Amino acid sequence: MIDFANFYQLIAKNRLSHWLHTLPAQLHAWQHDNQHGDLPRWNRALNKLPVVAPGEIELKSGVEIGSAESLGEGERKKVESLLRHFMPWRKGPFTVHGIHIDTEWRSDWKWDRVLPHISPLAGRYVLDVGCGSGYHLWRMVGEGAKLAVGIDPSPLFLCQFEAIRHFAGNDQHAHLLPLGIQELPCLRAFDTVFSMGVLYHRKSPIEHIEQLRNQLKDDGELVLETLVVDGGVNEVLVPTDRYGKMRNVWFIPSSSALKLWVERCGFTDVRIVDENMTSTDEQRRTDWMINESLSDYLDPDNPALTVEGHPAPKRAVLIARKAKD
Repeated sequence: MIDFANFYQLIAKNRLSHWLHTLPAQLHAWQHDNQHGDLPRWNRALNKLPVVAPGEIELKSGVEIGSAESLGEGERKKVESLLRHFMPWRKGPFTVHGIHIDTEWRSDWKWDRVLPHISPLAGRYVLDVGCGSGYHLWRMVGEGAKLAVGIDPSPLFLCQFEAIRHFAGNDQHAHLLPLGIQELPCLRAFDTVFSMGVLYHRKSPIEHIEQLRNQLKDDGELVLETLVVDGGVNEVLVPTDRYGKMRNVWFIPSSSALKLWVERCGFTDVRIVDENMTSTDEQRRTDWMINESLSDYLDPDNPALTVEGHPAPKRAVLIARKAKD
């Protein structure tokens, strides 16, 4: 069973201490009520991971822990087998003592697009909403974040994060909690809030933007990355059923519409800093994620369209500052 006590002890001494009024009860309920059938198997795999000195940890240019020489051949095969219990690995990549986890997404490419445009993270409290396996949390720590907190309700992502954190020596700068943004109180404590790849999954995008705002300090920075379509300020794609075979895609705005939404929610200095078509080199099937991926979601005769006939995935990065209440 994953223990959150060290996180409670950590925030009891910092600006997040007021979160303790609600958080322990929420996480206790999650542990009691979570009925995912694979969770016992994932917990067993976590408990079998050997204790290995982290050695050198590289978080600035990637997420690389230790070296291949840290494990004998037999132990390396055992560790790789245990890490494969947590497939599919979607966000990464990670390298752990010479074992390369080649994830579906090249999340490092997204980070490279985002990083030049954000305020320096050194010394900041950072929240990553919908953080997946926590890849970007480690990159935030690599940029000097004082505390990087990720939230994602998926128990698989939590176990993947805890596996990497185990080999990183249970680093106290990065933590993942199995919660959704709607379960957070108005903390108003983070210097930077990231929401990357989440907005189009929300039935109410305006409510999501307001929830993100509620986690920021005054003058805090919002980093919002999402699917967009071409068009003017009133252009929004609302799929009638699926988008790229996903049922849970509700609203895909143009970049101009997205900017307007964020401005209406009380942000200033709102700007689109990057637009990028998602390629089948960035999102693809690998040995660590053997399910369908982007190439299966696109029209085989016209890759500019999804299989449903919608525009192929294009993503934008928006940066904004929270205006004072």
